Amino acid sequence: MNMKDDKIEAEVLESSNNVTLIDDDEEKEEIVAGKEDVVKEKKEETNNDTLDSGDGEKTEFKRHKHFETRQKKKGEKNSKFFIIVSVLLVLIVLLILAFCTVFALINFNNETILSGVSIRNTKVEGLTKAQALEVVNNAVDGEQKQEITLKINGDTYTLAQEQIEVKYDVEKAVEEAYNIGRDGNLIQNNFSILRSMFDENNIEINITYNEELLEKVLKEIEVMLPNVMADNTYYVEEDELIISRGTDGINIDIEDAKNAIINSIKTGNTENVEIKTVFKECPEIDIDKIYSEVKTEPQNASYKKDPFEIIPHKTGTDFDLESAKEMLKEEKDEYVIKLNIIEPEVHTNEIGDEAFPDQLSSFSTKYDESNRPRSKNLKIAMSKLNGVVVMPGEVFSYNKTLGKRTVEEGYENANGFSGGKVVPMLAGGICQISSTLYDAILYANLNIVERHNHMFQATYVEPGKDATVVYGSLDFKFQNTRKYPIMIKTTCGNGVAQIKIFGNKEEVEYDIDIVSVVQNYVPYKVVYEDDTSLAPGVERVSQYGLQGCKSTTYRVRKLNGEEISREVLSTDTYSALNKIIRRGVTSTRSTTSVEAEATTEIEQPEQESTATVTPTEKPTETQSNNNEKVETPTTEKTETQKPEPKVEQTPQQTEKPVQPKTPELTEDVKTPEG
Repeated sequence: MNMKDDKIEAEVLESSNNVTLIDDDEEKEEIVAGKEDVVKEKKEETNNDTLDSGDGEKTEFKRHKHFETRQKKKGEKNSKFFIIVSVLLVLIVLLILAFCTVFALINFNNETILSGVSIRNTKVEGLTKAQALEVVNNAVDGEQKQEITLKINGDTYTLAQEQIEVKYDVEKAVEEAYNIGRDGNLIQNNFSILRSMFDENNIEINITYNEELLEKVLKEIEVMLPNVMADNTYYVEEDELIISRGTDGINIDIEDAKNAIINSIKTGNTENVEIKTVFKECPEIDIDKIYSEVKTEPQNASYKKDPFEIIPHKTGTDFDLESAKEMLKEEKDEYVIKLNIIEPEVHTNEIGDEAFPDQLSSFSTKYDESNRPRSKNLKIAMSKLNGVVVMPGEVFSYNKTLGKRTVEEGYENANGFSGGKVVPMLAGGICQISSTLYDAILYANLNIVERHNHMFQATYVEPGKDATVVYGSLDFKFQNTRKYPIMIKTTCGNGVAQIKIFGNKEEVEYDIDIVSVVQNYVPYKVVYEDDTSLAPGVERVSQYGLQGCKSTTYRVRKLNGEEISREVLSTDTYSALNKIIRRGVTSTRSTTSVEAEATTEIEQPEQESTATVTPTEKPTETQSNNNEKVETPTTEKTETQKPEPKVEQTPQQTEKPVQPKTPELTEDVKTPEG
């Protein structure tokens, strides 16, 4: 073989190195045979190169035909390889699908949570959703009852989780646990099921809390810390601004404390939670800031009709800022700054009757006009009530409205009770006005917040319809539960004290009836006291007696004549008041004798109310200077007093006047007013 042949064979061998090796023996033989053909063809091509140019077209044709043959053989080989690979892939997919289908069918009817699943470290594997809820809720309830102990500078403080409204979303966690292996496609679910067999899955519970309450609790704890920083404070009392200077000290790092507490709840490690504190200097008193908060402009009262609304008046306040700054230059613990109170031009009770077009109720009681001191006290009290406006939701206080009963206010001494006897006391009689107002408020269908009955019956109203007051102790309060403001209007004269309530009628207005039912009466005792100033055999009544009783009072609401509800307002007990008679004797020896009457039983009411009951507090007893018990008196009667004449009235549609059945006495008081 010459050099050309060797070269051709070398090219063929080099090209064969790029051919993919195949293990099939037949294909190997074909490749070898192919190599020989290629060598032969190369040789023929070389020989043909020596031929003249006339044979060129034949040579080109042979080359093309040979190339097509080679490509065809190569394509056939590739097709076989692709088919084999495809078949293998299909078989693998079919095997996977078959496995998944069988696995899914096995777990199809499984209604329990997969193995290896826990919720907040409580195992729930193999449980249904209902069972898991019960188990986890029990575990969480135990955690919620555990108090969080806080360590602050070596001292221990406790915090209950319910104080900050901690809530565990157990239902969501159980749902998440149950959905493992159920919330994906077929392959994902089966993978989750297989994974749960070999790996633990602990689900955390979402926890919520009230951040405002947490901060409030931390502030409350902060106040109890020793050496706590006290900030500057101020408050307004009547026409004075009182500013208190604070002190340096420590404070709780609120943000760090909140994070530590919430993290302890999430992890369940609620014991000895360390709370950091920081030292703070008390800032200087910012009088400019205080001035901007205290200074207000007066606002006139007004009202709108569509929709109806009353805008109450507001008083304005101001003070001399420059004088206050000079005052603060002096190092003191407290500063008192005089305020300038600016009254508006139009007060709420001056906006006109058109703002209060409807009379909602009316109630009146009678008094002895000839008893000048007592009559004066009644008129002073009525004048302070006249024109008072109570906004919706606002709570009215009788004591706050009248203020302290003093001589400077014009009150005089009138008869009241002390130690079971009639004695003069300051502002005697004004409990008749609080009782009259109480009944007017009941008929206006308003809510009673505070009310107390007298120790003895008040003769100007039936049992259960009275309301005694003592400044600084017992008060009468009611809340305006209507949609619109109300106005109190009063008249007092000619022996009649009348209170009317005005406002705007609502869509539904009930007819109100106040029913007092007496269960039993307790007779009073007749006490005789010897009096050497009287002639032998002469008797004088120094105190008239009053029966004691027990009563229940109802408020009945009716609509179109039909009873809608019956509310128990109070159950009251009244003590009997002794009748005292002085009699003349011949010697200086003083004796006392007592006569009594039998108790009269009264039939119990047929119907007991299931409505809300306004609790009744029994009047307390206080000791006078001579160690006698001071009771709440009811009415005034002296040996020279005569029963008062009957006052004729023309009842209005909403007026519920009460005619007294016994002679009138002064108001009941626990201690002398003022």
